[in-house]
Amino acid sequence: MKTLLTNGFLYLNHGFEQKDLLLEDGIISEIGDGIAAGEAEVIDLSGRKVVPGFFDVHTHGAVNVDVNAASAEDLESICRFFASKGVTSWLCSVLTDTREQTLACIEEYKRWKTIEHKGANLAGIHLEGPFLCADYKGAMPEHLLQAANLELLKEYQKAAEGEIRYITVSPEVEGIVDMIPEIKKLGIQVAIGHSGADYDTARAAIANGAMAATHTGNAMKLLHQHFPAIWGAVLEDDDLYCEMICDGRHLHPGTVRLIIKTKGLDRVVAITDSIMASGLPDGKYKLGVNDVIVVDGDAKLAVGNSRAGSTLTMDVALKNLLDFTGRPLEELIPVMTENPAKLMGMYDRIGSIEPGKDGDLVVLDENNKVAATFAKGKMQFQE
Repeated sequence: MKTLLTNGFLYLNHGFEQKDLLLEDGIISEIGDGIAAGEAEVIDLSGRKVVPGFFDVHTHGAVNVDVNAASAEDLESICRFFASKGVTSWLCSVLTDTREQTLACIEEYKRWKTIEHKGANLAGIHLEGPFLCADYKGAMPEHLLQAANLELLKEYQKAAEGEIRYITVSPEVEGIVDMIPEIKKLGIQVAIGHSGADYDTARAAIANGAMAATHTGNAMKLLHQHFPAIWGAVLEDDDLYCEMICDGRHLHPGTVRLIIKTKGLDRVVAITDSIMASGLPDGKYKLGVNDVIVVDGDAKLAVGNSRAGSTLTMDVALKNLLDFTGRPLEELIPVMTENPAKLMGMYDRIGSIEPGKDGDLVVLDENNKVAATFAKGKMQFQE
């Protein structure tokens, strides 16, 4: 199957160029001027912009589906919804749960791979816990948190057939700093968060291979001039990526600008941390074992009133980043695309528009709203 996109401005080399693009068997096969259509379906983009598909590496659900309780068919519902928001790849984030339920989540992920699929590609699993600090647990069930347990993680990764891609750990949890190199050997990228770690402990975790900070600034001990703590450590490091929830609630717009100014645009990753309420009205929902109440789009625990994920979508995150920073679109696109792909070791296949990469593309209209989404070369959404 061939599709030729013409008369569009492609995001190439961090800028926009008017070029044609040929999709063939799910792959970008050619980029250039005046590509012959041949037997390809021709789509005239009418001068609209084409950017790489968005990659959300941290989300717990949407459209009334909670990842911790999701069937394979439920995960497919999220895939189809996310495609309408410009997402072409995502990781399902499993909140700290029992061993049995975590394994059940892994089994449903594997079953999803066997069913008929449309929409965004579910690219793997993110474990948020269970090796987390109780003092900064956020929405994590405290009784299920535990010290470092490499054998348990090996069991999970074996069950997942190597497709746990990402894990959030707290550096101060007993045994975690020393365990990070072993986690990496399992093929799992490590983020630090849900943590009150002091500066030196956080720096030790980074030195041992941690490469990201989970929802930076949230469920995390904050910077103090005498005790920079984990937040100071992650802001200082040149290589570590910082997740950001750009909904205007988890981070003030000024904080978003400060993180970008400190880290540079090549080291921030936009995430949603969305829950099952994403795409739905205010009301009562679940996040793992927790009851959540959403008022004015703001999700909080029913008991304790702590913020519990978000109702954000990636298209709105892009709009907010444009509004918060005043930066041009071409500067911000990597935050949604290239950076998460590099963090997850997938940049050879996704994250930019290049021949040989997957046909994961988003067409943006003149207001930078999602007009169409292609995943694996097939149109999965059209406005």
